[in-house]
Amino acid sequence: MKRSQINAALKRMEQFIKDLKISLPPFCGFTPEEWETKGAEYDEIRDNMLGWDITDYGLGKFDEVGFSLITLRNGNRKMPDKYKKTYAEKYLFLEEGQYAPNHFHWVKMEDIINRGGGNLLIRVYNSLPNEEIDYESDVTVHTDGRTYTVKAGTQVRLTPGESISIQQRMYHDFEVEKGTGAVLIGEVSECNDDNTDNRFNPPVGRFPAIEEDEAPYRLLCNEYPSAK
Repeated sequence: MKRSQINAALKRMEQFIKDLKISLPPFCGFTPEEWETKGAEYDEIRDNMLGWDITDYGLGKFDEVGFSLITLRNGNRKMPDKYKKTYAEKYLFLEEGQYAPNHFHWVKMEDIINRGGGNLLIRVYNSLPNEEIDYESDVTVHTDGRTYTVKAGTQVRLTPGESISIQQRMYHDFEVEKGTGAVLIGEVSECNDDNTDNRFNPPVGRFPAIEEDEAPYRLLCNEYPSAK
């Protein structure tokens, strides 16, 4: 992705959040220049990859496959003695026409919440013992205190305020219902590790290659300089 495209996407997400009257923690407003001055007191942000993020899944088609996100809080399974949190929270921003590919998590259980905007569609499948997609069996769904079953491949619709619990090894993808507009998605989960706990089917990448055609507006969560 071009840095200019990343900058535009982050600014769009930031404005959408403001329009919903949601406040972000101070570190989300740090400029790249400010990050150069930050000491070890901010190591939790560096070590746990808090802050701004973006993905095009390595496909180079961000407007079709990808989204912007912010990790607000997270623990760290590799450093549990230093970081005690067993949970994580994110905001994901999905424009109409964008798609997040089918995947499951081996370890993480998560709730996906429509925080505002349009309607979110989440397609669900069980997985087979060999970790492939189960296209046959019904899927048990948990949405806001309601438990029920749906056919494999059903798209569960979440209107603003609604949520779904995604169990371990449950395949899911998501997109915006056509004609309803962009969505701010909340994610509340166990500790998040995007380097080891995503099983995409079919396989895709995670972090984009960046073409530096302009200066960064915000640093991404894997770009922070070391503490001064």
